[in-house]
Amino acid sequence: MGLRDYILKRVAYTLLLLLLVASLNFTIFRLAPSDPLTTIAAGSRLRPEQVEILKRRFHVGEPLSVQYLYYMSNLFQGEFGYSYRTQRPILNELGQVMPNTILLLGMSTIISIVVGMLLGIVAAARRGGIVDLTILFSAMLFFALPTFWTGLMLLIVFGYYIPLFPLRGTVSIPAPTNILGLTVDILWHLTLPAIALVLFSFAQYTIIMRNSLLNVLTEDYITIARAKGLDERTVLLKHALKNAMLPVVTVIAMRFGAIFSGAIIAETVFSWDGVGNYLWSAIEFSDYPVLQAVFFIVAVTSILANFAADVIYGIIDPRITH
Repeated sequence: MGLRDYILKRVAYTLLLLLLVASLNFTIFRLAPSDPLTTIAAGSRLRPEQVEILKRRFHVGEPLSVQYLYYMSNLFQGEFGYSYRTQRPILNELGQVMPNTILLLGMSTIISIVVGMLLGIVAAARRGGIVDLTILFSAMLFFALPTFWTGLMLLIVFGYYIPLFPLRGTVSIPAPTNILGLTVDILWHLTLPAIALVLFSFAQYTIIMRNSLLNVLTEDYITIARAKGLDERTVLLKHALKNAMLPVVTVIAMRFGAIFSGAIIAETVFSWDGVGNYLWSAIEFSDYPVLQAVFFIVAVTSILANFAADVIYGIIDPRITH
């Protein structure tokens, strides 16, 4: 089996998994004991006939098979339906908040990977020394701290006692009118939630990179490279690093779903106007279509990240495809 056949096989597996996730996502929320529309209507003091109109609009009360067909039809068209709470298209609402989450996730993920890998390489090069122990202790400490606690501490220290950063929001009110000022203002608001996510995320990359490098450095071809007189830096970076990257690629893919979950917590703590806040509002109002949409996006992100990791694996190590 060559690389092409390997990729086609992974594509088929990924599509099947996406279909299964979509079906489970539909089923789980239909098992909820309460009727969200009735709950929302009671809080809004809607008349019974208005509630019935809403139920017909959202196909509540119809057979599950009919609801499933509507759900899958909308999903294949890229539509997530309408929010129970706002009665607006979920896709439009996600389009307003998703860029903020992508910005937060993108920046924090890139920094976490770079910092984690660099620290892992340094720790492996200084194995057993004070530098190695300090890096490992710091990584395990920050990984053990909950994201919400780290976020609250950052807010208290750098938002309240040392007011270097804003306490909440995505942009100042009123927002700067020029592009440069608006960009700087968004990055200013982004700093603390990004730091909270980086402190939580970099640790696993550091530990995996260090351990993977140490395993590779015991291989025979590394011993031969050293016997040829190559300096340790060349052995580490040019010979060992490529093979040590394989477990790191897997961890990066597996961490995507967890990073998204951490971003939801960080967005709630810092009142960052992203998918996390949107999801929290949906939980409070039992807005099932929104919950379905967000959880489906999280699942798809994780599945596609693992697919990308499989492809990268096949390219880095051709033995995988045989």
